[in-house]
Amino acid sequence: MVDITHKSTTLRTAVAQAIVKVSKEETIAAIKNDTVPKGNVFAMSKAAGLLGVKRTPDILPDCHPIPIEFTSVEYDINGLEISVLFTVKTIYKTGVEVEAMHGASVVALNMYDMLKPIDKGIEILQIKLLEKKGGKSDFTDRFRKDLSAAVIVCSDSISAGEKEDRAGKAIKGILQDCNVNVVHYIIIPDEKDMIREKARIFQEQGMDLIIYTGGTGLSKRDVTPEALEPLLDRRIPGIEEAIRSYGQDRTPFSMLSRSIAGTIKNTLVLGLPGSTNGAKESMEAIFPSVLHIFRILKGARHD
Repeated sequence: MVDITHKSTTLRTAVAQAIVKVSKEETIAAIKNDTVPKGNVFAMSKAAGLLGVKRTPDILPDCHPIPIEFTSVEYDINGLEISVLFTVKTIYKTGVEVEAMHGASVVALNMYDMLKPIDKGIEILQIKLLEKKGGKSDFTDRFRKDLSAAVIVCSDSISAGEKEDRAGKAIKGILQDCNVNVVHYIIIPDEKDMIREKARIFQEQGMDLIIYTGGTGLSKRDVTPEALEPLLDRRIPGIEEAIRSYGQDRTPFSMLSRSIAGTIKNTLVLGLPGSTNGAKESMEAIFPSVLHIFRILKGARHD
């Protein structure tokens, strides 16, 4: 199965359609009058669909087992055609479009099975996805495409050439995937004055994002939060909480990180962990959704 461990849990919705066409008006009348020998077609087929949608991962090998938290089945008769609308909702890491299509198909097949004794000309015309919502793809076109960033690696050992930077490069890669232009990428030692100086310089240059990685732990040389906090006009606790919550689901040590987030005028400043996984997971936790801040700070202009 595809790895979804890096994804965030969001509300996911999908609506699928199946169309069942009968060959004579008498079949429609039998459905409406509840005289079909096998029973109430709509009620029985709905029950079959509700049972079927829960078994989707048992039948399709690459589908993840997910909690199905809402389903609905609606019917619409138009002439000899019966339209089935099957809606599925969940709060999870992956979408439910396959589950909705599977549910619609089971409803249609059960209708076929119940009606075939009285109508030999039944057809299932189409099964298709009508709508899906939820996940990062929903927000792709809602963010500005003219944003610039500076990435600053805070590390004595990397600055001295004793280690290779991986965390900063991981941050750069995610920013580029989000169409953010990384203008500056620098490595500095864990020095308060230098950390503050870079924040002032890049903010004055008009950088939209200034992202630090490193110095958020609890050793004596971890001073990034202390360096940045006096510079921030406003802290954004929700970003900090989202980062730690996402990380805590993956390692029990995330509670020890002191990630920091806030604004200096219209610039978003983030202080993220210095480990490669810590930096990468922190970015996954908040990007691209955090870019919505620039619609608030600077308006919604797109290039």
